[in-house]
Amino acid sequence: MQANSLTGRDLAAALTVVVLWGVNFVVMKFALRDFTPFQLGTARYVFAVLPLVLLIRPPQIAWKWIVFYGLFQGVGQFGILFLALKVGMTAALASVLQQTQVFWTALFGFVLLQERASRPLQAGLVLAALGLACFALNYVGTDGAGATTPLGFVLTLCAAAMWAMSNIVARRVQQTYKDYSPLAFVVWSSLVAVLPFAALSWAFDPEAVRWQWVEARASSWAAVAYLGWAATILGYGLWTNLLKRHPANRVAPFSLGVPVVGLATGMLVLGEVITPWQWAGIALVVGALACVMLGGLIKRR
Repeated sequence: MQANSLTGRDLAAALTVVVLWGVNFVVMKFALRDFTPFQLGTARYVFAVLPLVLLIRPPQIAWKWIVFYGLFQGVGQFGILFLALKVGMTAALASVLQQTQVFWTALFGFVLLQERASRPLQAGLVLAALGLACFALNYVGTDGAGATTPLGFVLTLCAAAMWAMSNIVARRVQQTYKDYSPLAFVVWSSLVAVLPFAALSWAFDPEAVRWQWVEARASSWAAVAYLGWAATILGYGLWTNLLKRHPANRVAPFSLGVPVVGLATGMLVLGEVITPWQWAGIALVVGALACVMLGGLIKRR
């Protein structure tokens, strides 16, 4: 891994990922107009796989890691997130709550990998807990919580936890296989997600909507293509390449821009409204992320 600073090309790649992933949540909302959550999962990963799976060899790692990553990151994270967006979660808030994966990753890292939490991480965990409490207070009383529901809130946190589990898998892969191909890993793990999503759609989607994807609008198919090619292959490909060539503490802070873009696009494009308690929760969660990602960097300097 190189220790030099990010080049202009690296900076452009990082900012591209921030925009791709921030807009991602609004695009999901558009796609869910014509697809059920499980249909969207199937279509997303078919697009992510084709045609690259025909051109790229499987990564030279144990297949169990490809399967685990595909199930946690594909079916787990995005399957649950699509459900959350369908039953009661705004794109703007989802972009913020998904970033709690940082803290879930720390928890799972402690339990599974015996990793110790640094002081900035401990402070961030406290701030994040307070932020989640603010979000929960939306559901107390009669004022409501905008366009969100308690179930949507819980599902979004579960999706973030699945993202964290995929981070643990990716970390083990990086520790065990120094020269693996990140792009091949993303493509072939995406293939793993296709059949489970298709099976879930067949098992749980009502018969009345089972074939609605056939009549989906062109704009919805364009949204699926964006999710599969831009957000998944291009986004994860650029991000993993940056992490492979630079220390994580130089790359990770850029992810703070994802909820900013997500909030802005959700409010501007979809007209989503944020309640006062949600703004308080957003401030605390983003503050927690800044504490974790920037705290260690400041200390080292």
